Amino acid sequence: MSDHKIYALEPPSEVLLLTDYPDIQEENLSPLKNINGFDVRPGFYEINGASALPNGVNFTIVSHSATSCELVLFHRESQTPYAVIPFPEEYRIGNVYSMFVFGLKINEFEYAYRIDGPWLPDQGLTFDKSRYLLDPYARAVTGQSAWGKKLSAGEFYKARVVHNNFDWGEHPSPAVPLKDSIIYELHVRGFTKHPSSGVSCPGTFEGLREKIPHLKELGINVVELMPVFEFDEMRNARTVNGKQLLDYWGYNPVCFFAPNTSYTASLEYNREGRELKMLIKELHDNGIEVILDVVFNHTAEGNENGPFFSFKGIDNNIYYMLTPDGHYYNFSGCGNTLNCNHPMVRDLILNCLRYWVFNYRVDGFRFDLASILGRNEDSTPMNKPPLLESLAYDPILYDVDLIAEAWDAGGLYQVGQFPSWNRWAEWNGKYRDDLRSFLKGDDGLASAAAKRIIGSPDLYPPDKRGYDASVNFITCHDGFTLYDLYAYNQKHNENNGWNNTDGADDNRSWNCGEEGETDDPAIRALRFQMIKNACMVLMCSRGTPMFFAGDEFGNTQFGNNNAYCQDNEISWLDWTMKETNREIFDFFKYMIHLRLKHQILRENTGSVRCGFPPVSLHGTRPWESDYTWETKMIGIMYAGRNKIPGDNTAEQDDIIYLGINTWWHHQEVELPKLSEGSFWIPLADTSRGKDTIISGKEVLDKRIYVMQPRSCVLFTVRRLID
Repeated sequence: MSDHKIYALEPPSEVLLLTDYPDIQEENLSPLKNINGFDVRPGFYEINGASALPNGVNFTIVSHSATSCELVLFHRESQTPYAVIPFPEEYRIGNVYSMFVFGLKINEFEYAYRIDGPWLPDQGLTFDKSRYLLDPYARAVTGQSAWGKKLSAGEFYKARVVHNNFDWGEHPSPAVPLKDSIIYELHVRGFTKHPSSGVSCPGTFEGLREKIPHLKELGINVVELMPVFEFDEMRNARTVNGKQLLDYWGYNPVCFFAPNTSYTASLEYNREGRELKMLIKELHDNGIEVILDVVFNHTAEGNENGPFFSFKGIDNNIYYMLTPDGHYYNFSGCGNTLNCNHPMVRDLILNCLRYWVFNYRVDGFRFDLASILGRNEDSTPMNKPPLLESLAYDPILYDVDLIAEAWDAGGLYQVGQFPSWNRWAEWNGKYRDDLRSFLKGDDGLASAAAKRIIGSPDLYPPDKRGYDASVNFITCHDGFTLYDLYAYNQKHNENNGWNNTDGADDNRSWNCGEEGETDDPAIRALRFQMIKNACMVLMCSRGTPMFFAGDEFGNTQFGNNNAYCQDNEISWLDWTMKETNREIFDFFKYMIHLRLKHQILRENTGSVRCGFPPVSLHGTRPWESDYTWETKMIGIMYAGRNKIPGDNTAEQDDIIYLGINTWWHHQEVELPKLSEGSFWIPLADTSRGKDTIISGKEVLDKRIYVMQPRSCVLFTVRRLID
């Protein structure tokens, strides 16, 4: 026998001696081979991807229809291989090729595969041995390490083998229940790329880490990062009006297991996402969870005319949804559709999510165009999609948030009907639409708006789905910012280069009297008031609130509602707005704090002494909830019990009343009658401008309150005598 000792590694990070596998004896191992100068043995078939071991590297790749496979090694950053190692036929078991290569040092090489097989495009088979293929399980990708640098002719993606030895310490995740979460959606690059951010490494994970104090000040306890998987921002890169446009958002994944290298402040060789891990650890240390926006509905390989760098050359007819004649279904709107419910693809997705939870300590995932994950291989929707069920019941994913964008580009809309197993939450697109329309004064929306605010029980019955099934949002990355929602009647996407034909036309926005920027103080004041209205309603709605980064200080995209390609001032947060619009920021901070203080805004907490129900609807008069087509005022009252601050054993009544007047005239509102000795206390009134926050400094001596036009008010109850 050779004096080479074999080690097994991964998952995830510990090194195991061969003696730790008592059922494996050295005399039962295949003889050592030497192929093109490298000592090799059959590898560890159950370990996907490339794993670094003390004596070498284990390589495993799966292909159902391949006839042969080669491992190709490159010196770092070279495009010319220095070694090609064919997998011996006996190193293939079933559809799995696995080989252990002795003597490799991971900081000295990069790798790819070449796979041979039939070329029958009309049957979906597109093998091409001349192409270098990226490992689907690659933990680090090279080729586009610098942001905005296109792969030149002759360049291609390659993988690096990485160490997984990050020290997470003993601090656990913040473990914020979804119903208690305040989700803050952000784009890693756009969050700090603007010169006003003041960070040392703009546009990177490190830059975001420097902005954690802002998140803490605001009261955020969950950040949702737009895609951070390795993606191709140069796909469809073009120049419009003298500016280079990129696929800036990141919804073009190249590799699901690797963090985007161009988001790092320095090149990371073989360190497995150290900067991203440092960011996540520091966020956790500050009580902030991390949700990743993941894209398993398509890849950057596109359709027949797209690039060819991974799945197309491994098992095109398995990884992608194909028509009977071998063309690509396009339910993603991006050229192809991942065949998510094929067993091999299901395993890939499940292994990927486990990897991010185990190795990056991620707290949850938001699934882009998640309805695709429920389509069968023939493209039809499934009743009980096996992938979604597997994710719902997987033991490693048990504690993480699973949030679906419950629609796709093929017209499958499943809001309120997404297969959930009481594990999946949903982006509530109906909340966005109904509240946008009602808040700007549209007719016929009062009843729908009230349902959305109290948790959309028509979509998510609390006795079946609890209080965390609905992720409520009025704005997100896709569409107008909150400021633009009240500054533009129409989208202004001319800078995208499509003659303003791209982006949604149904924005349900209102410019408050003038399109775009204005110096008119009355219009600016009204816009601020409308922003505060939206914030108050969002933070007083049952479900999980989410808003887009920059909304808290009135950031604008200048009317662009589809800024996917704008890597410039259109998408970058202008941090000077935090002081310019301090009034908005302070109100967001106040409302977030108030929501977290009052548990009744998040769930039922028990019966109150005065006998009010946990949730009740009102009009201009108490208990009038038969809203008509013309109704422009709704009142929502939450009542329950709450812990007395400083005394965990005692409870007191907690009552919150939210009033919303979307009419352009004032309305006289009568509040519900209280027991003797109790009084209504105003907390906030958005019509008061910079004095919006009242916070209990006044007592309402009567039950009548005059609500000003297009305003929201918030009351609590204080008992002044016993």
